[in-house]
Amino acid sequence: MLRLAIQKSGRLSEDSLALIRECGINFLSTSYKLKTEATNFPLEILFLRDDDIPGYVKDGVADLGIVGQNVLVEAGYPNLEVETLGFSKCRLSLAVPRADAYASVESLQGKNIATSYPNILGRYLAGHGVQANLHTISGSVEIAPSIGLAEAICDIVSSGSTLLGNGLREVETVFRSEAVLIAQPNLTPEQQDLLEQLQFRMQAVRRAKRSKYILLNAPISALEEVRRLLPGIKSPTVTPLAEAGWVSVQSVVQEDEFWHITSQLKAVGAEGILVLPIEKMIA
Repeated sequence: MLRLAIQKSGRLSEDSLALIRECGINFLSTSYKLKTEATNFPLEILFLRDDDIPGYVKDGVADLGIVGQNVLVEAGYPNLEVETLGFSKCRLSLAVPRADAYASVESLQGKNIATSYPNILGRYLAGHGVQANLHTISGSVEIAPSIGLAEAICDIVSSGSTLLGNGLREVETVFRSEAVLIAQPNLTPEQQDLLEQLQFRMQAVRRAKRSKYILLNAPISALEEVRRLLPGIKSPTVTPLAEAGWVSVQSVVQEDEFWHITSQLKAVGAEGILVLPIEKMIA
């Protein structure tokens, strides 16, 4: 059995549990239990504080973990990462009071900076030749300038609304982060096989989320152009229609290219374009 540690609450926890369920793994999750066992896959899930997860995995208490890269790198264990998961994306940024002058990171020379990420920030500042006084605090970092603790902060930013609400403006991106799957280095061969099965399922789910299934009708005269626009996994499926001179085309397109490709398809004569979500996609 594999023991997987995830954050016990919050958005990262919700997204992690959703991914596990989308992988076809069933389990009972309640707000008061700190561990649960899957019913159809050899997996036990531990619900822990995010800051504790890298250490638990490094020490082998948990075999796997899902955690933010920011937490993993701050803890000093980036070598545990086995795969990025594409959700819970954010950035670690420097911010200063809106009224303060700011030209570049060198403006922070000798200043006081409040942060929960002194290791990442320290390396960033050292790389720019800046020496500052770092005040490590575990929460409510945004309040530090208004109470006179620091002239700047470095904290996790998603939308930036929290910074604005506290009279701050983002000035530098220090580190970009997303959820990652991590694993302890001493898995048994059986555990390694289970990890590969789990990764296979996760990759199929993620690949499907990035893709759309598209069906359309097109005149045969435009087929080569349609095929050029819709390469599919290998090539599109083409089926003759009852109406002479027309074919039905089925293919897969990437989510971020969909609208651009659709407008091009219409321009070459495609009609009746139907787009469907993909639940799983095995490459």
